[in-house]
Amino acid sequence: MVTVYAAGVVLTFFLFNAVVIILEASNALFRRFAIRREPAVYPSRRRLERLKAWMGVRGFEYPYPVSPVPRCSFLVAAYLPNEQDIVVETIRHLLFHIERPAGGLEVILAYNTPVDLLVEVELRRLSKQHPELTLLRVEGSHSKAENINAALNIATGEIACVLDADHHPAPDCFVRAWHWIAQGYDVVQGRNVVRNYGENFLTLNVAIEFEQLYGICHPAKSFLTDSSIFCGSNGYWRTAVLKKIRFNPNRLTEDIDASLRTLLNGYRILHDRSIVTSELAPTSLKAFWFQRKRWAHGWLEVSLIYQRRLWRSPYFTRWQKVYWTYLLYYCESFSLISFQLLPILLSFWLVPTATGEMSLYFVVASILSFFSGIYQVLAAAKVASRAYPWFYYLQHIVCLPFYVLLKNSISVVAMYDYLSGNHAWIVTPRKTSAHSRYRFRQG
Repeated sequence: MVTVYAAGVVLTFFLFNAVVIILEASNALFRRFAIRREPAVYPSRRRLERLKAWMGVRGFEYPYPVSPVPRCSFLVAAYLPNEQDIVVETIRHLLFHIERPAGGLEVILAYNTPVDLLVEVELRRLSKQHPELTLLRVEGSHSKAENINAALNIATGEIACVLDADHHPAPDCFVRAWHWIAQGYDVVQGRNVVRNYGENFLTLNVAIEFEQLYGICHPAKSFLTDSSIFCGSNGYWRTAVLKKIRFNPNRLTEDIDASLRTLLNGYRILHDRSIVTSELAPTSLKAFWFQRKRWAHGWLEVSLIYQRRLWRSPYFTRWQKVYWTYLLYYCESFSLISFQLLPILLSFWLVPTATGEMSLYFVVASILSFFSGIYQVLAAAKVASRAYPWFYYLQHIVCLPFYVLLKNSISVVAMYDYLSGNHAWIVTPRKTSAHSRYRFRQG
């Protein structure tokens, strides 16, 4: 009987996670900004709109800024020996395909390289042709954090968008971000999607995963708690705030570290999935492994550093403290518990030991655990950033147990590395691809 109750405790973790996933997916089905809506004329209509806004089901609404967009800065971080094949394409995209703010635009490429490269010649030529482009070679830098911090020293925009070297934002990115910043938010995180999804089976699954993450999880949490995270790229900051926060080069995930320090200082972060950028997913299992291991390692590091400070912070509501505890501690520990699900279910179905209400609980928890993942994928298909074929999602559903098992295995290895003092990380390789074109659509 003790074994049965222990299995029930594990299933409770899965049941709680399933309920959260279903809640987020249901909420995110309705929270979407896409087109401009005319204001309601009749009082009854206005009351209905307020009710729908409170429930989070207001539908399609394009957020317009309350004043002209001020001067903006793109801060692009690059490690050129690794990203020399893609950086020119990114700079050209920022120079030629972004709607210019009324206050002006500057593009700062902050990069480090141990040797001189031919691509620097082409970059200098672009800089001469386009005065808004500034090249900043950061001598002695060994990280993205150091590159961005150096770019901040010369940035002149009121809004600073932090980008990785493979990111291509949508043309109206600053217009959409300014809507929220003008209303009091300090950081607006946009939606990251994969443009080389057609490269192979791995990139396809990462693309669908990103639709779930940036189309469902982040926007739902942002609405439900009025809190969110900066995800490393496609984040739009008040430059004055970012200059105070800056990035810590000693963290494996400097973005999550900066997010927590931003919130602990009383600033506000919001997620808007209509602000889209495309990026390149890892194309090999080895690159995927080391990228996700660094992410998991960094999350654990930040969780242990900031969780207690978060509980004591006067800037977090009780609900936000619960949310961040779930996000930091619960989600990190869940990877350890996840390996217990399959053995428990096999034991329950092959050698039934639970009876009565406990047996019913096992059945309900098991069904909801599997249903929640499928439901989230289907919800992501509805709010996807582009019209992927349906069989992409069906393939991902079939692969979901193995894909989740792989990610959880990586997280466990990352925990072991952290506890053993192994803090080294490997740069994710970046290269251009014939499958890397992406056409933006509104919404």
